[in-house]
Amino acid sequence: MRYWLLKSEPGCYSIDDLAAEPDQTTCWSGVRNFQARNFLRDQMSEGDLALFYHSVTDPSAVGSVRVVRAGYPDETAWNPDDGHFDPRSPPERPLWFAVDVRFDQKFARPVPLKAMRMVRALSGMELLRKGSRLSVMPITEEEFNIISQMGKTDGPG
Repeated sequence: MRYWLLKSEPGCYSIDDLAAEPDQTTCWSGVRNFQARNFLRDQMSEGDLALFYHSVTDPSAVGSVRVVRAGYPDETAWNPDDGHFDPRSPPERPLWFAVDVRFDQKFARPVPLKAMRMVRALSGMELLRKGSRLSVMPITEEEFNIISQMGKTDGPG
């Protein structure tokens, strides 16, 4: 099993939106970065766990999801009415990929990026690198567990 971090702008799609979905499952689509695409297409597997990360406003890990369907062609690239349409990605030669994820848990409290930066064991995370902008990135099991525990902890942080 692998571990991941998936970023979404909460105003666009939040962990609460996922929790409200039928079967609490959604297609994680619209990723338009080749490195992130490669993770979705080639490395994410059914059963993998991922932190759900709200980006932009108050960047924080807010919960976790489980991959329930491995990489498959992202159909949003084929729909000219979709904001993620890409004419370079025809169905016969898809360029972009998606996975399906299911809600696992919402943290008792968000784990802000600032709080993560204060934990020595997280210092090697891609997320914490200056200029890191990937919306899909691998993390270690230890990083996943530390951040999950931070989200379960009551009290100041």
